[in-house]
Amino acid sequence: MIDTRQQILDATAALLERAGAEEVSIRDVCQAAGITAPTVYHHFGDKKALLEAVAAEGFRRYLSTKHSRKPSTDPLADLHRGWADHVGFGLEHPAFYRLMYGTPNAEDRPAAREGHRVLVGILDRLAEAGRLRLPPEQAATMIHTACVGTTLSLLSTPESRTAGLADQMRDAVFGAVLHQNEPADDNKAAAAELARALLATLSVRDTAELTPGERGILLELLRKLAP
Repeated sequence: MIDTRQQILDATAALLERAGAEEVSIRDVCQAAGITAPTVYHHFGDKKALLEAVAAEGFRRYLSTKHSRKPSTDPLADLHRGWADHVGFGLEHPAFYRLMYGTPNAEDRPAAREGHRVLVGILDRLAEAGRLRLPPEQAATMIHTACVGTTLSLLSTPESRTAGLADQMRDAVFGAVLHQNEPADDNKAAAAELARALLATLSVRDTAELTPGERGILLELLRKLAP
């Protein structure tokens, strides 16, 4: 039995891959899906709700790829792969991507929050390994914002002006949030770097061996060393 709602979503998605959301009408969707306008309105109400449902379908397809891949033993490799997958999906499905991330309140969708949780999970593992300079939630916000902005720029700017942009932005933001485990140029900078890494690690690690007071003192001292 044909799922009429999914049939409408698939037809709309196919149309969007060939034209922008502004160019696709309910009439176009009806012709592509072989249905009448009342059927579309019955399932979605109006064009705005239909496009919102298509955005949700885009997230479903995007997240299905993420969930199909098991975490590797190297969280840094997983982080690099996640960046590449995100940019790659946007470039392969520009109409979907613009609906997913180029509209108001895009980050409030449940599927968007699920994608955020996947990213934080990778960063939690990096924090446990002492590789993060920032708490995972803060690092996730920076990485996600940079990745979405980069992808939208790639979709709206001529390729000749964006050559290498995705890799350059990835390296810049990863360099800002990751502790590279390399010696700093002086003792003060080295102490600050190590303090930031330890603060990030403590944000995800249980410290049952410390009393609440001891943990509070430790955090206060580390924050002074890592301004």
